[in-house]
Amino acid sequence: MSPLTILSIFVLLVVLLIVFEYMNERKYQKERRERRRKTIPDQRKTSSQKQKRSEPKPKTEPKPKIEPEAQPVPEAKIELEPEPRTEALKETKKLPEANYPKFTHSRLVEMGLSDEEAKEFVGELIPQIETHYPLIEKAIQESDFEQLERLTHGIKGSASNLGTGGVSDLLNDYNTYLKTGTDLDVIHAYFAHLKHYNDELKAQYS
Repeated sequence: MSPLTILSIFVLLVVLLIVFEYMNERKYQKERRERRRKTIPDQRKTSSQKQKRSEPKPKTEPKPKIEPEAQPVPEAKIELEPEPRTEALKETKKLPEANYPKFTHSRLVEMGLSDEEAKEFVGELIPQIETHYPLIEKAIQESDFEQLERLTHGIKGSASNLGTGGVSDLLNDYNTYLKTGTDLDVIHAYFAHLKHYNDELKAQYS
C-alpha cells in the first residue's frame, strides 16, 4: 500500500470518529433536556403542596368580655397637720438665762495683791475680751464650733484666774456648752450675754 492510501484511510477514520462523537453528544443533550422537562413540573407540584400545607388556618379570636364600667372610688381626703410656726419653736427652745452674781476680784486679793493692783488686772481683761468679739462672730458665721471652743477657752482661763461671778461664770458656761453643743441660737444667746457682762464689768471698773 502506498503512503497516500494509508493517509487517506487515517483521515477517514478521524472524520468518522468526530462524526460519531458529535452524534453521541447530540443524543446526550436531547436526553438531558427531556429529563429536565420532567423534573421541573414535579418540583412545582411539590412546592405548591408545601405552600398549601404551611399556610396556617385563620384562628378565630374569642370575643372580648364586656365588663361593666368600674365606678370611680372617691378619693379620701387627707387632712395635713399645719406646720409648726418657727416663732413657737423659738419660744419653746430653752436659751441660757445667764443670771450670774456680780463679778468680784476677791481671789486676787486672797493671792496677796492689793485692791488697786487687782483692779488693774481686771482692767486688762476687758479689752482682751473685746478683741475676741470679731473672731467669735466669724466662727459663728462659719459654724466653726472647734474654733469657738478654743476662743472661749482662752478668755475663760484669764477671767477665772482674776475672779468669780459675772463674766467669769458666763465664760465658764459658754465654753462648757461649746465642747458638745452646736445649736446656733444658744451660741448667739451666750455671745449676747458675753457682751452684756463685759459691758457690766467695764462700768464696774471704770
